[in-house]
Amino acid sequence: MTGMHGTVGTRSTGHSDGAPRLRSVDALRGLTVAAMLLVNDPGDWSHVYAPLEHAAWHGCTPTDLVFPFFLFIVGVSIALAFGPRLEQGAAPAALLRTALWRALRIVALGLAINLLAAWLLPGAHLRLPGVLQRIGLCFAAAAAFALYTSPRAQWAAIVALLLGYAGLLVAGGSLEPFANLVSRSDSALFGHYVYLTDPATGRGHDPEGLPGTLPSLATTLLGLAAGRALRAGRARMLPLAGAVALVLGLAWSHWLPFNKNLWTPSFALWTAGWAALALWLCHALIDVRGWPALGRRFGVNAIAAYAGSELMQILLPALGWQEPLYRGLFAGWIVPLAGPYAASLAWALGFVGVWWGIVWVMDRRRVYLKL
Repeated sequence: MTGMHGTVGTRSTGHSDGAPRLRSVDALRGLTVAAMLLVNDPGDWSHVYAPLEHAAWHGCTPTDLVFPFFLFIVGVSIALAFGPRLEQGAAPAALLRTALWRALRIVALGLAINLLAAWLLPGAHLRLPGVLQRIGLCFAAAAAFALYTSPRAQWAAIVALLLGYAGLLVAGGSLEPFANLVSRSDSALFGHYVYLTDPATGRGHDPEGLPGTLPSLATTLLGLAAGRALRAGRARMLPLAGAVALVLGLAWSHWLPFNKNLWTPSFALWTAGWAALALWLCHALIDVRGWPALGRRFGVNAIAAYAGSELMQILLPALGWQEPLYRGLFAGWIVPLAGPYAASLAWALGFVGVWWGIVWVMDRRRVYLKL
């Protein structure tokens, strides 16, 4: 999905980005995408185990880690892709043009999926922000930072983004749903074309809105720093950096609580800390010790798995197939034995399994869908 490190591009029989591949990065990206599918596609939204749901507002569940992990890996992938090319003499302007075009296509794909959902799903409405839209914006901005700024300037940008965004949240006067500055800004920018609108006030809210992209960029830039450490052979710095981010995020949460919807600075640091530890663990086990790169097939075809699953999530109910499939294959026999939560989870696991089969076949045939 990122467009760099060989995960986004045209059909090929290999990876033409020219960047060195780390199997650990592909694996962690793939496990993150698989987790996205798992939490986005339960059989019954009324019966989802608590760890597989987002926090209602303040807080951080395991599910809340998934999107920050992906943006962190976007930053890692940019460092691994751009670093070698710049050292080989590639022109930054040419690399940036390529990155911006890819970012634009990612944003366009996200808008197309939202448009299709609004067209086909009963009761749905057009939403302008979205997950792919935020990924595209963060990818474009982080690529520009990687190409035209020094590591010191990037660290300064991370501090400025987090402190500046914290100031905006505090100046907004409230962190409550719809009343906070982020929701008010998204409502003014996008009107009713957001994820949710409060019928009482007419205010909108979107968890992937525009102001929240600022701290999301900080998450991506932290991934960029982690990727530089990997390239430089300083992976041993990742556990320490992760621990520092966790402590800072936890301390900051006493003033600005963890909140994925607002992507509070404490949330950005907390999730980046866990992502750094996960990256170090994958690197130590896979790249150093030679363990199998579990999840790699999802990682090298992230765009196919995520966008394809989103399309399937739209088409199955639109065609009237989802409910009969769920009842016939899962709920009909699992609910009497283990209850509705188990049936809902079984569907989600089956959904991930179907897409694992798809990306397995694609990888076997060396087909990698890219933008």
